[in-house]
Amino acid sequence: MSLGEQSRPVSVPPRPASPPRTTGVGPPPDAPSGPRSPRTGAASSVPPRGRWFRRRGSVAARILVSMVMLALMTLLVAGITSYGVQRGQANERMDESLRRSVDVFRVLATDGVVPETGEPFTRASDLVYVAIQRTVPAPHEGLMALEGRGVRWQAPESVELRLEADRELVDQLVAQGPPERVVLQNASTATTDYRLVVVPVQLSGDERPMLYVLAFDSRAALQELNRTYAVFFAAGLGSLILAGALGGVLVSRLLQPLRDLRRTAESITEHDLDERLAVSGTDDLADLSRTFNHMLDRLQLALRSQRQLLDDVGHELRTPITIIQGNLELQDGSDPTDVAQTRAIALDELDRMTLLVDDLVTLAKSDRSDFVVPRPIELDHLLDDVVEKARALGDRRWIVEGRGHGTVELDFRRVTQAMLQLCQNAVKFSADGSTVAVGSSLAGDAVLLWVRDEGVGILPDDRQKIFDRFARGSNGSRAEGSGLGLTIVRAIAAAHGGDVRVESAPGRGSTFYLHLPLRGFAPPPEDKDGHEPDPDH
Repeated sequence: MSLGEQSRPVSVPPRPASPPRTTGVGPPPDAPSGPRSPRTGAASSVPPRGRWFRRRGSVAARILVSMVMLALMTLLVAGITSYGVQRGQANERMDESLRRSVDVFRVLATDGVVPETGEPFTRASDLVYVAIQRTVPAPHEGLMALEGRGVRWQAPESVELRLEADRELVDQLVAQGPPERVVLQNASTATTDYRLVVVPVQLSGDERPMLYVLAFDSRAALQELNRTYAVFFAAGLGSLILAGALGGVLVSRLLQPLRDLRRTAESITEHDLDERLAVSGTDDLADLSRTFNHMLDRLQLALRSQRQLLDDVGHELRTPITIIQGNLELQDGSDPTDVAQTRAIALDELDRMTLLVDDLVTLAKSDRSDFVVPRPIELDHLLDDVVEKARALGDRRWIVEGRGHGTVELDFRRVTQAMLQLCQNAVKFSADGSTVAVGSSLAGDAVLLWVRDEGVGILPDDRQKIFDRFARGSNGSRAEGSGLGLTIVRAIAAAHGGDVRVESAPGRGSTFYLHLPLRGFAPPPEDKDGHEPDPDH
């Protein structure tokens, strides 16, 4: 007997596969294949970049299409990969079953006996017959025995897969002839596809070998797997449609802040900047809404400042213009004295208009980020400079009643301007020869600057009103000025992040305090003896 050794599976070239279907969304049929070459005008092979995303459509639709396409690609990749793995495992199970059947046949040929005689097998027909009768095929498995050019033995009637009924398969095996060893191979006919093993059997009493054939209907064996994955893809497609519908709702809700932003932007006019976006959450769209609201706040503040400036200019310049116009219309050009008086009045009113315009420009700049530019300055030097310049404002007894030491971060020019305005205010409402005290100190995390006078004082009801534009105290109507001085002081303090307040009593004078946060501080250097230098020396 010569069965030979079981060989490795024979690789059979697969049939040409049909072209795969495309699942992506391609360009429309009439779309050009690519940009034209600038030299030849021919169509370029490189497609225009980002053409799909530049098409007209809402952001929500484009996001939803991108999400669905990404999910579809993920579903296809996962499904195809899983199907390939499962199909390979199914083929491996068929091969393993065929190998076990061959091993069982070898054992029967070596150790088995003829049932009727009890003698070892001497003819292949007896061995194959017994093997066919004793073999229990797996589902979708069949077996038969070939001798010469026809079928010698066939499987029992209980076996569903009838190999002998597929004449094309029989002809293929006969045409191949008896192999020299066990062959594991594929075979395809018009009926189905097979995964089979061919065992050549020739014993001592045989003139020619027989072929013992065991085969799986691989198409039927994989049909259940195909049905499973067909259900998988159908369920995946349904889930994708449902996810697309729910995703459309979610994307629409997520992009609602953008629609609100557009609606708010469309409703804004130069006369109505009060509408704001409702902000909820902490995501990027919420940050965008907050940023948009802050932008509207800045625009509204800028427009309010412009309107206030125009209103102030129109209100305050109307009086001096009327005075100048009236005097010019009534002057007697032939009277030199009248001309000189009219000229003096016009120049005085123009000087007042110049001061008013300067104050208004200062207030208009107070909302800008560069209105103050803090730099390290010596607090001693600031106070000395203020006192030195204030002496020219009026005949008063100027004293320094407090002095802070160290380097602080303030805008030297603006703080000096505010302090001189307070000094000028003290001169306006105090008598000649009275005391005006100036001081500075470091109070915790802030710089405190003040100006104290012995003037008429301020009524309690006027202490907040005097910081408004063009406002005056009830007992200060006789004072000259635009009424913007204390407003400018408040704007300078606010630009430093601080404030201004007043303590006063009618007839006992007033004290104005500038409270400015301490941004940076460096103590004064010590001398060799470990003492701070005396700033008065």
